[in-house]
This record gives sequence, C-alpha cells and structure tokens, in this order.
Amino acid sequence: MEWQTDWGLRARMILTMFLLFVLYIVFIGVMTQTRFFGVAILGMGVFLIGQFFFSDKLALYSMGAREVDPDEYPELHRMIDRLAQQADLPKPKVAVADSRAPNAFATGRSKKSSAVCVTTGIMNTLDQEELEGVLAHELAHIKNRDVMVMTIASFLSTIAFLVVRWGWLFSGGRDRGGNGAPIIVAIVVSLVVWIISFLLIRALSRYREYAADRGGASITGKPSALATALMKIDGRMDKVPKEDLRDQAEMNAFFIIPIKSGVVGKLFSTHPSTEKRIERLRDLERELEGR
Repeated sequence: MEWQTDWGLRARMILTMFLLFVLYIVFIGVMTQTRFFGVAILGMGVFLIGQFFFSDKLALYSMGAREVDPDEYPELHRMIDRLAQQADLPKPKVAVADSRAPNAFATGRSKKSSAVCVTTGIMNTLDQEELEGVLAHELAHIKNRDVMVMTIASFLSTIAFLVVRWGWLFSGGRDRGGNGAPIIVAIVVSLVVWIISFLLIRALSRYREYAADRGGASITGKPSALATALMKIDGRMDKVPKEDLRDQAEMNAFFIIPIKSGVVGKLFSTHPSTEKRIERLRDLERELEGR
C-alpha cells in the first residue's frame, strides 16, 4: 500500500488545531495583563520545554521500561528493523516493559530521538503478524511526529491548568499593584481555557490515532492484522489486574489501546472506540482488495 493522505481526517485535525490556536491567543492576551503570571508562565515554560526534550526518557522511566539490545530480543529487533525500512524511518530505540497489560507506545520528539516500547503482555498475546501491525502503528506515530504535535498542542493547556491549581496560592490573592481582580480574572479564564482545550486536545488525539492506524496498515499492507490485534488487546484489558492498570494510567495518550476508567474515561478518551477503529481498518482492507 502507498502512504496516502486521508484529507477528511487531515481537515478535521487542522480545524481542531486552529480552534486551539484561537483559544490560546485569547489566553495569552489575558495573561499578559497580569505581571505575576508572566513570570509564572516563563518558569513553567522552561520546565515544560525540558520535559519536551527528555520526553523519550521520561516516558520509558514512567513505564518501568528498559532499552533492550538485539541479542536479548532478536525477533523484536528484526521486526522493527524491517518495518522502519518500509516506513522510510531511522530505526528507533527498542524498549520492553515488564507488564501483564498488553500494550505498546512510541515516544520521542523527533524521528531520530524516538523509541518504541512494547510490554511483555502484548508479546505474549499477539502472533507475529498482529504484533507487526501494532509496531507499524507506533512507527506511523513517529512518522507523523505525533508526540511532538501533541506536546506542543498541550503546552499552554498545561500552563492554564497550573495557573488554576497554583495561581491563587502563589499570588497571595492579589497582583503587585494590590488589585485582586486581574488575578481572579486570570484564574477564571485559565479554567475556561483548560476545559475547552482539554476537549479539543482529546479530539485531536483521536484523529491522530485514526491516522496512525491508516499509516500502520500502509506500512504492512495488512489492515486486518492490526484490526485483529486491536480486538485481542481490547479483550484482554478487562482481565489485567487493577494494580497494573493504575500504574500505567498516566500513559493513556501514548498506548495502542487506552486503559479504560469508567464512563468519564470513555467520554474524554484520547482514543476512538476500538469498534470504530476496526471498522475503518476493515474498510481499508476492502479498499485494498478492490484494487
């Protein structure tokens, strides 16, 4: 299969990012009216930029994953070698997390600093073709620069959240001029910005999952293999011990299948439903067979 652009999906992503851009312009305009928050945003910005540059190491550390060499996992390295060549990507670092939860994720701010991590649970759950489908999906995330895009998209949203959480405490309830109104306005605006951006960023994340599914299927030429893998992983998630799921919940946005957390978790999910993803992959399979 050729790597083709889904223009409908691309248009939805562009619209979502445009709405985020407009929202953030308003947010910055309000923040510049309060000198205290200008200093706070600068400090938070330095912290978040540091997080961006070390995102690959932080993600692997948070999962308890370790980088593995070809001698230890030869077949996994061979798969990623082959798929990276097919995707026209430099080979990413390969990591494994000792977890019963069947999952995988990609991380890294650029193609050259990327890493693909799989859990021992997913290697024990999927056959070779299915695992290749999942790995190709993660490589599509790298090719589409999704970690960088989502990090940039959530940058000011994170700052808005921190202003809501800590602004009143550190400001003492007033700005340097002794007037508390700008502080209150800034906190209220930050709350509104955070709520709206929260919803927009999750919509953007779901769109990019669809794009990675399509890209992964293009790399392997086997949409059905990824569809079968998604069904198996989704079916196994309910059987994973709760303590394993709690330990990994903060990595939801990066996983091939997110950890479910009740009605609220599904409503604000970073991923589309597995059923919708499988339906699109089946359509792609029929499209491929019709050529």
